[in-house]
Amino acid sequence: MENTKSHFVLVHGGCHGAWCWYKLATLLKSSGYRVTTLDMAASGINLTQVEEVQLISEYSKPLMDHLASLPSDEKVILVGHSFGGITISWAMERFPDKIAVAVFVTAFMPGPDLSLTTLVHEYYNRLDSQLDNKFFFDNGIDKRPTSFVFGNEFLSSKLYQHCPPEDLTLAQMLVRPLFLLGDDNIIEDVSFSKEKYGSVRRVYILSGEDKIIKQDFQQWMIENNPTEEVKEITNADHMVMLSKPQELCAHLQAISQTYS
Repeated sequence: MENTKSHFVLVHGGCHGAWCWYKLATLLKSSGYRVTTLDMAASGINLTQVEEVQLISEYSKPLMDHLASLPSDEKVILVGHSFGGITISWAMERFPDKIAVAVFVTAFMPGPDLSLTTLVHEYYNRLDSQLDNKFFFDNGIDKRPTSFVFGNEFLSSKLYQHCPPEDLTLAQMLVRPLFLLGDDNIIEDVSFSKEKYGSVRRVYILSGEDKIIKQDFQQWMIENNPTEEVKEITNADHMVMLSKPQELCAHLQAISQTYS
């Protein structure tokens, strides 16, 4: 497939929006690739409010609508970052014939043999308890939190520690709350089959200095849900598309040449 026909669809992580891909999208477009960046529900400039989102399927609807709109003979390279790995996993289950390869960029990666419930529980068991996050209690302070947003200090020290200061400032201005997963909506909303999800080829890109989805957890997911290929950007933070856009772009170009 020629570069001019290769189509990357970039899916952002939690609390972020399509805006976080601005460097990578520019690099890919300048190399002749087609690029689509989407805001998930209640993210970026999407008008949905976080209180209206309770399920993965609701959050992921903009991506599902886009894939459904593509010509039947078109396949995209689907790239998910962080929480976006859950979104693209659901897309793999819904539209396996529309995806040439799915790329997980320091992202959550559930699968047929690694349920989302198991993955989330394992992540929380390993999570650093010292978090500068802001939690929201839409059902009352006596109930469990329903959404959260990254605090400024947390963004600076845990997500953007290797990014230029202007990217941190941009994030502090634009991040929005993300709904919190609960056991019920994990179990009832999404599952992944070997017939559909399992038919899509996958590549994982490790971020070596990620403080949110740490390297040992990334490797645990890969061991429990093996991919065709693993690539690594050793000195990247969580926001690899902003701290190491050239390296990420090079990996994606290589993936396009191999899997398109």
